[in-house]
Amino acid sequence: MVTVLQERSGQRVLDRGPVRKIRVAGRTLTLTPVFDTYWRFAAARQKVYEARLAGGAGPFTDDPILQRYRFTNCFRAADRVSQDLIGGVIYRGEQAWEEVFFRTLLFKIFNKTSTWRLLNGALGEVRWDAYDYRAFDRVLSQAFTAGQRLYSAAYIVPPPQLGEQRKHQNHLRLLEMMMKADAPQRVLSAPTLQDAYQVLLGFPAIGPFLAYQFVIDLNYAAEMPFSEMDFVVAGPGARDGIRKCFGPAADGIEADVIRYMADTQDEHFARLGLAFAGLRGRPLQLIDCQNLFCEVDKYARVAHPDIAGISGRSRIKQTYRRQAVVMPAWFPPKWQLNGPPEQ
Repeated sequence: MVTVLQERSGQRVLDRGPVRKIRVAGRTLTLTPVFDTYWRFAAARQKVYEARLAGGAGPFTDDPILQRYRFTNCFRAADRVSQDLIGGVIYRGEQAWEEVFFRTLLFKIFNKTSTWRLLNGALGEVRWDAYDYRAFDRVLSQAFTAGQRLYSAAYIVPPPQLGEQRKHQNHLRLLEMMMKADAPQRVLSAPTLQDAYQVLLGFPAIGPFLAYQFVIDLNYAAEMPFSEMDFVVAGPGARDGIRKCFGPAADGIEADVIRYMADTQDEHFARLGLAFAGLRGRPLQLIDCQNLFCEVDKYARVAHPDIAGISGRSRIKQTYRRQAVVMPAWFPPKWQLNGPPEQ
């Protein structure tokens, strides 16, 4: 096969045949077999998503790893919790930006739809202009005492030390602090997505990964003007996946690697003969490519057990369980993906 390096948009890629090396951020990266698995996984996982939306009986794939284990969707906004956030929190209720900000971060701190429903059921419409710490704490403390899980295990939101005893109490105080420090307006008036991220990063217990996840969530709202192609932060899982694709030579340039994946997705899907139409025509964004590295890290634990990441994890914890509830597929209207409303 011909393996001639050509210049393309400041990055060098192989013209035809199996890709062996790429050049990103001034470094030459030698690719492992996991690199092509990244694209094959994305195409296969998106087909599963599309088949489920179409209402098929399943199984939706003949890939034994996808059949057995649970993986998130290729597009972050298509995941169930993101769908609950977009359709049930951000675009439902008072649309004043301060209220949207408050609802979004309250939901995401717990990242669990049942906790959001608990608060709404007990307190009525959740609003900042009617917020009462004691009322919120009473509902959450009663549920906690009864053994109800308040937080998702998807990612850990460390509790800030703000003088309260329980985790959820300190998180309520953190949200109060953000609202009183004018975080909603500071985020909205930020000139770039990265500047908005920096606002969130300045609050206790919100590290780089959480600040990035939160700003992406806020950016689903109508008022936020930024593109998901503006800025990316690689989380721990993504760094593991990047290590498996490129080895240690990619350490420290993870954001550049993620941008490379987003910028070159069409040519790699075509090179491998993979059909990938995106999310109703929307290509993978930086946040989606970041998330895919997390999922490919997990997939490679079974598919490529000989290729090591950073964490050393060797098993996939969550197995796939089909849910009977119909999965929604409604996206921020500003993306223009939803089509005309049903009559």
